[in-house]
Amino acid sequence: MNLYLSSLNSGSNGNCYYIGNDHDAVLIDGGISCHETERRMARLGLSISKVRAIFISHEHTDHIRGVEVLSWKHRIPVYITCLTQRNSRLSLDPQLVQTFAAHEPVQIGGLTVNSFPKRHDGIDPHSFTITFNGITAGVFTDIGTPCEQLIHHVSQCHAAFLEANYDETMLEEGNYPIYLKRRIRGDKGHLSNLQALEIFKNHRSAFMKLLVLSHLSAQNNHPQVVHDLFAMHANGTRIAIASRYEESEVFCIPV
Repeated sequence: MNLYLSSLNSGSNGNCYYIGNDHDAVLIDGGISCHETERRMARLGLSISKVRAIFISHEHTDHIRGVEVLSWKHRIPVYITCLTQRNSRLSLDPQLVQTFAAHEPVQIGGLTVNSFPKRHDGIDPHSFTITFNGITAGVFTDIGTPCEQLIHHVSQCHAAFLEANYDETMLEEGNYPIYLKRRIRGDKGHLSNLQALEIFKNHRSAFMKLLVLSHLSAQNNHPQVVHDLFAMHANGTRIAIASRYEESEVFCIPV
């Protein structure tokens, strides 16, 4: 069997990432509507009946907007920390709520989901890796500054969604108010293109097959700028861009 990945949407307007094998899948976040999640998965030929769990990274609206309806309609368990649930104001079926804790692996069918804290301005934010038969994919977005744990997990990945939120010059010269620029650049904001590039250049594994650059800003970045920057350093790793407007292709990582 293979490991399959797709970004159903990536950006401040909604985030949802699919990772699965032939039998089991998880969603990381549910930041687009249930209807749109269903439509995009159907266009990709992905069955929502294989989704065994939704893992929530943090409580910001662009990561949880569709979770309530998606979980209720399809009876999908939602894995969420106690602090995140308390601050999210989500109304979830208690029978479908599962808590998780950092560094404690959760087995979802044939998939092992691991979590670790990240630096972002949520109440209890986490990043995730998903492993199947020795193949690991990571979802690393909404990160203010890289920490040792992030670097460690990137170095273990065969594939990853990695935030490249903004071009530093575009943000500086753009029309965002000062407070918002400071928030984005801050220790609990978002990764710039250059910060993400340093992680990729210096800490990716020798066996990384795929890097999907994610959570691009609509105003302070451009897909071609990011792709060109990373392509120069790809060295055999496929570089793709996750869109804020549509689903990506389904990427296949052989196991």
